[in-house]
Amino acid sequence: MPLHHASHGPPPPAEEDRPRSTRLAVLIPFGVVTLIWGSTWIVIRDQIGQVPPSWSVTYRFLIAGAVMLALALWRRERFPADGRGLLFAAALGLSQFCLNFNFVYRAEQYVTSGLVAATIALLLVPNAILARIFLGQRMGGQLLLGSALAVIGVGLLFVQEAHAADPGSLGNVRLGITIAVGGMLAASVANVMQATQFSRRYPMVPMLAIAMLMGAAMNGAIAWTTLGPPILSRAPGYWAGVLYLGLFASALNFTLYFNVIRMIGPAKAAYSSVLVPIIAMGFSTVFEGYRWSAFAISGGVLAIFGLVVALRARRPNR
Repeated sequence: MPLHHASHGPPPPAEEDRPRSTRLAVLIPFGVVTLIWGSTWIVIRDQIGQVPPSWSVTYRFLIAGAVMLALALWRRERFPADGRGLLFAAALGLSQFCLNFNFVYRAEQYVTSGLVAATIALLLVPNAILARIFLGQRMGGQLLLGSALAVIGVGLLFVQEAHAADPGSLGNVRLGITIAVGGMLAASVANVMQATQFSRRYPMVPMLAIAMLMGAAMNGAIAWTTLGPPILSRAPGYWAGVLYLGLFASALNFTLYFNVIRMIGPAKAAYSSVLVPIIAMGFSTVFEGYRWSAFAISGGVLAIFGLVVALRARRPNR
């Protein structure tokens, strides 16, 4: 006669039953991406005024694309050599590595880096909308709640940064925010592209290599047309910043981030941008003497709480 053991409650959830977004394979790259991108705002801010944005972005993605190209060749991975693959790479290069970064660099000419970061943090909104339209991903109640909390938190950060702006330059503030929104929308298009089934036909590294080099070529064409021949800086700190942005904030981070998008979808992955302004303000506290207000503290707490709620939601994973 078989023995029946008494049950002591429901068994722990199996690994496959947990939301993908709470697994270490997602949380570790998610954390690395967020930490690195949170540090880039100070680096970008330091470059403004030394070299025009279009040339700075060109140098950044020339370095990133060359590194990714060398890595893909070393690993002998298949490149997107067919027409559709090259068209996809060109669209990715235009949206993510040309328009997005040109807008972001230019926005920082008019408003504080914190305000630009807070604007980009709203990326989760267009990501969720575009994922619903083009990928058929529905947002459950828990994900909607987390998103609402995060948006309110970002709004409080937005208020803090807007109050810090010079009242006499409201025109510049509006222009800077408008440009930053353009960058956010361009990034959202690229995010959703990475979540499509078509993107999975090609290895990540060679696709990014081609897209980054195409983006660098587009940036260089814009810069040469509007500004003339390449403009260089003699400051070692400028080139150290370009190397950091090219190697870590681009080559490494986009590989990790786009893989996270493929695993959990663009809506959840965009929560990285929610944490970026909080981390950026942390770096600013150390290096620029930033002072946290009640608005900023409340916004940061709400944004983090919304992040936790959203990542524990069971959909959309894919």
